Amino acid sequence: MEDKLTYSAHVRALLVLGLPLIGSNLAQMVLHVTDTVMLGWYGVEALASVVLGASTFFILFILGAGYSIAMVGMVASALGKGDEVQVRRDTRMTMWHSILFGIVVLPVLWWSGPVLETLGQEPALAALAQDYLRIAGFGMIPALLLNTLKGYLSALERTQVVLWATLAGAVVNVALNWMLIFGNWGAPELGVRGAATATLVTQVVTVLLLALYAAWHPALRKFHLFQRFWRPDWPAFARVWRLGWPVGLTGLAEGGLFNASALMMGWVGTVELAAHGIALEAAALAFMVHLGLSNAATVRVGRAEGEGNPASLRDGALTAIVMSVGFGLLVVAVFLILPEQIVGLFLDESKPGAEAIIAFGTVLLAVAALFQMFDAAQVMALGLLRGVQDTAGPLWISVISYWLIGIPTSYVLAFPLGLGGVGLWLGLTVGLAVAAVLLMWRFWGSWERRMLRAA
Repeated sequence: MEDKLTYSAHVRALLVLGLPLIGSNLAQMVLHVTDTVMLGWYGVEALASVVLGASTFFILFILGAGYSIAMVGMVASALGKGDEVQVRRDTRMTMWHSILFGIVVLPVLWWSGPVLETLGQEPALAALAQDYLRIAGFGMIPALLLNTLKGYLSALERTQVVLWATLAGAVVNVALNWMLIFGNWGAPELGVRGAATATLVTQVVTVLLLALYAAWHPALRKFHLFQRFWRPDWPAFARVWRLGWPVGLTGLAEGGLFNASALMMGWVGTVELAAHGIALEAAALAFMVHLGLSNAATVRVGRAEGEGNPASLRDGALTAIVMSVGFGLLVVAVFLILPEQIVGLFLDESKPGAEAIIAFGTVLLAVAALFQMFDAAQVMALGLLRGVQDTAGPLWISVISYWLIGIPTSYVLAFPLGLGGVGLWLGLTVGLAVAAVLLMWRFWGSWERRMLRAA
């Protein structure tokens, strides 16, 4: 059992784990922004089609990533118990799930054009999005394997290599985009197909880097991760399935809340929708820090769970929550003090309509300052619950909070009560607040039960 750590030691442990994960999350977001900018240079139709295609890919990716997200707590707990065999079993069967999921969804991505048309997209745009997905779809397997290896290495507290691999992938992606989208350096000009190819190659290169590290690093060879990879392990396969599918659906429920808010904001007006997108980008940058701390908390709590050390579990959880709250308060201050400057970073203020977008975006950032704390609390609670391998309960809490409370509240405040876009964001805040309270209550209730069993 791990000796009792001071709170300062818990802080150091969380920062060592969390800072590289935060950097990796931010690098991944910068990669997305770079893709958007470069396709915007190429053409509006190309940009719109890839936004549509990438959104379709991401929805399916969120579902499949549930297995690798759940695996982090499983592996951390096994490490806490000193069970190296279980580490290999859980990680290997997570990779099996990733591969099988990628095979199952490939036909959906290959014939996505008719599906997108049925959902009301313009035929030309749907056709271009299908061109993108027929290449990018083959990246689902490497993308999910990459997420699995990131989780595996994070549970082993090897987060720095995750950061460096993500940064290397970002460099490769930018170079390939420049070459294949525009036809530079003697390459053919492929437009959206070039963007898809760049994404696919980047995913393959990054997963190979992490796989080589996991297989050949002297300290990791004892896990024999890829030894007899083809052999099934049905008990571990079933366990990964049982814990993983609720995580995927939980992510889908939360993502659906924000997608629904974007749809309803479009009903309010074009200016409001543009401001909504900018304010969400600013909030998402801050969220990456909370997500990195949450991922680190999953590992720390999972280790304490495996060691049977509820006191360390409590101290680690409290430390992570306090750190997240501290950063959240800093972001609240920035959002309230510098809202116009933040929104202005995303706009050419000389363009028509920019002034109206800045004015409304400033109001939304004030609401974002309010929901920032609730969003931080719910993602931290999810990370803590995954550390103790509790995934089914959070799914139902998310569905109730977001779909039965958050979205209806947004609609009622925005339209029947006439608050418009501000009402939509207040509804988001209500949904996130309910989720944060219920998820935190569930985690601390489970901790009390562990203390009673240990007594």
